[in-house]
Amino acid sequence: MKRFLIPLGLFLVLAVFLGIGLSRDPRELPSPLIGKPAPAFSLPTLGSSGKGDGPAFGPEAMRGRVWLLNVWASWCASCREEHPVLLALARSGAVPIVGLDYKDQPAQAQAWLGRLGNPYVLSALDADGRVGIDYGVYGVPETYVIDKAGVIRFKQVGAVTPEVLKTRLLPLIQELQR
Repeated sequence: MKRFLIPLGLFLVLAVFLGIGLSRDPRELPSPLIGKPAPAFSLPTLGSSGKGDGPAFGPEAMRGRVWLLNVWASWCASCREEHPVLLALARSGAVPIVGLDYKDQPAQAQAWLGRLGNPYVLSALDADGRVGIDYGVYGVPETYVIDKAGVIRFKQVGAVTPEVLKTRLLPLIQELQR
């Protein structure tokens, strides 16, 4: 009898874990940074020359404002998909968007923004990806909502779609701006 109960018990445990795993959204990756201060950094920004010689930027410059940090790159196909959504959001004036140009060449990034439009108040250059590691970047694009106190409140893995913007980002941004 025990010979049949042990495999049955193991099967039930595996079935429960499988059921839990299948009920979760695979695009929602938990981030240990939610509810914690955004990691500090100081990076050069994309200057008009396309050489990455703009003034340094760090998250402390945005204290007192709700803002988005959008991790992007000129070589990223999904970034191209989300770009019109970010442009519309920037035009709306709902929230400032700071770009984190991830493992990219400044000249290519500048040319990409020149062709497609620039939704960012500025783009910090993370050429070696170290800041991305501090933020737990899995891949580009990723977007973080950061509150007035500099605390990360939300992380979007993957492209910001009109649906994500309408149902998740804008309601959270409006709540945090109160």
